[in-house]
Amino acid sequence: MLGRLKRWRSRQFEQRHPFPDDAWAEARARIPLLAALDADDASRLGQRAWRFAHAKRLTLHPELAATTDFDLPARLALAAQACLLTLGWNDDEHAEAFANVHEVLVLPEAFRRQVEEMDEFGVMHEYVDERAGETSYQGPVVVAFPDLMESGDWSGFNVLIHEFAHKLDMGNASDIDGFPPLPRDMDPREWHRLFSAVWNDLQARLERGEKTPIDDYAASHPGECYAVCCEYFFSAPDVLDQAYPSLYALLVRYFRQDPLTRLPAGHDAAEHRHRQPHEDRDDRSAQ
Repeated sequence: MLGRLKRWRSRQFEQRHPFPDDAWAEARARIPLLAALDADDASRLGQRAWRFAHAKRLTLHPELAATTDFDLPARLALAAQACLLTLGWNDDEHAEAFANVHEVLVLPEAFRRQVEEMDEFGVMHEYVDERAGETSYQGPVVVAFPDLMESGDWSGFNVLIHEFAHKLDMGNASDIDGFPPLPRDMDPREWHRLFSAVWNDLQARLERGEKTPIDDYAASHPGECYAVCCEYFFSAPDVLDQAYPSLYALLVRYFRQDPLTRLPAGHDAAEHRHRQPHEDRDDRSAQ
């Protein structure tokens, strides 16, 4: 009965909202990560992005809306980058993963938050944090327009993937901890061991004053380590695989896809290994 109802709803949606082939082709042309998909993946992702764009609110701040044309290809491009994370999952898994996503809000610029954090000695620290994105448990996914425009290539930076990774992380808790719900065939102990190894390596490199192979924002919090690694998995898979091959293999199993196979011919990991937009600030965060 449930299966019949889902199929009926799917047919109703298709009849009311015919898929915009031209707009999807334009969205893919604008975003290198989408252009690299093979025909089957592109078709499946396009359909998911189309439904996502109808099910969720994709909103521009009024100040931004007055000056920016948020056309259908742009909306599909935004939705598709979010849905790229769940491309390897079935429809029910995809729907459950993003059940706590209701709105994506795009702001004109990076924004500031007053933050209070307690250190390991029990001392409270207050500071102003400038952010390119923000996510909360039932709140909107918020991204800054300039950083959104910098996302979508093979540089290792993607504010949408980063923030939606936080949403996946919050699938079993209201706070981020780098430990999202795992499929039954994955051992939580292995997940903890491999991410801990990456975390420890990043901390050790920073203590020695060395450059880190991925954005050192990953060393700021275990939840950020997970989100940054997700960014690299999809938008610089060669860099992540070279730096942490065991973790890359773990994420291949988790996401059930292998972005290494999508890399354009002639792509050079060294070109982007240390590209870290806005290096002077901690620019992505989750509440």
